[in-house]
Amino acid sequence: MHMAAYVNSVAKGIATIMASYSSINGVKMHAHKQLLTDYLKGKLGFKGFIISDWEGIDRITSPAHSNYSYSIQASINAGIDMVMVPYNYTEFYDGLIDLVKKKAIPMSRIDDAVSRILRVKFAMGLFENPLGDYSLINEVGSQKHRELARQAVRKSLVLLKNGKPGNPPILPLPKNAGKIVVAGSHANNLGYQCGGWTIEWQGVSGNNWTAGTTILDGIKATVDKRTKVVYKKKPSDTYSSKGKMDYGIVVVGEVPYAETNGDSQNLTIPAPGPAVIENVCKETKCVVIIVSGRPVVIEPYVDKIDALVAAWLPGSEGQGVADVLFGDYGFTGKLARTWFKRVDQLPMNYGDPKYDPLFPFGFGLETKPIPSTKKPEL
Repeated sequence: MHMAAYVNSVAKGIATIMASYSSINGVKMHAHKQLLTDYLKGKLGFKGFIISDWEGIDRITSPAHSNYSYSIQASINAGIDMVMVPYNYTEFYDGLIDLVKKKAIPMSRIDDAVSRILRVKFAMGLFENPLGDYSLINEVGSQKHRELARQAVRKSLVLLKNGKPGNPPILPLPKNAGKIVVAGSHANNLGYQCGGWTIEWQGVSGNNWTAGTTILDGIKATVDKRTKVVYKKKPSDTYSSKGKMDYGIVVVGEVPYAETNGDSQNLTIPAPGPAVIENVCKETKCVVIIVSGRPVVIEPYVDKIDALVAAWLPGSEGQGVADVLFGDYGFTGKLARTWFKRVDQLPMNYGDPKYDPLFPFGFGLETKPIPSTKKPEL
């Protein structure tokens, strides 16, 4: 199940593979000679080099770094070729040399690791051209790049619901609606759209970190100039009764995270997201857009929602969401993984004997674009 992608990548000549922090049957991957050397390098014929993860060899022992000499020996002999040592590199350097002198790590293993690293560097031309080529640096973030990113947003959106039972579809929305209320913490936040590993390790919040278009900006730029767009980040439970609105668009989801900081036992939408859904959707037709890096608990709200869209992490080009929401382009995206009902169902995979998802793997409703002068997608 999990090896297929590695087999294909190795066959295509991939140059580097990183060892995981995980364990297989109690053996840390950084110390797993059977998988790193015997299987990956031996059976699959991997010719590149294996690099450790950040302080990955330290975590072979518990507590981490409690027997660093053993960690060096176990990892190098298991097949790690390059070690990511973020801080005290001299400790690793001295420890490795000592272990080689004691013949705890054979010189043949060092020669193999160095040969693999050099092979990749020679293949990349690093000895002929050791410095990066900056000739295209001004192209990064160009309008051409942003258009491509915007297209990627359009194609990756997955429409999970479109209209309540017995009612006609709500999407695409009309551009000439009288009043649209846009609500939620993620409607006007580029940092949240981008997620973790953007600008900073754990991501950021707000619109002052990078250039781009928020989902709110995209909606405003798309609708008719006579349409009133009102933004309420956190509308009260009485907000909808204060004035007529034709549609509500709620944009909520997860805050940015990376790695362990994203671990969750409940996978729920953080507050006040659920309350915003409740307050906006109870009295008007509403579209809920989920901004997240993974499926989250949404089943309790589905019946209250007219249309539901998984936007994942759309990045800097929020205009791509509005492109599809208002029918310049159709929804075409499909779920790349199963969307569960409850966390107690996890792990859940397509083909399981008791497969009872909220939305199955490969699911995605489609809409047709409203006829216009828009060019078809490439």
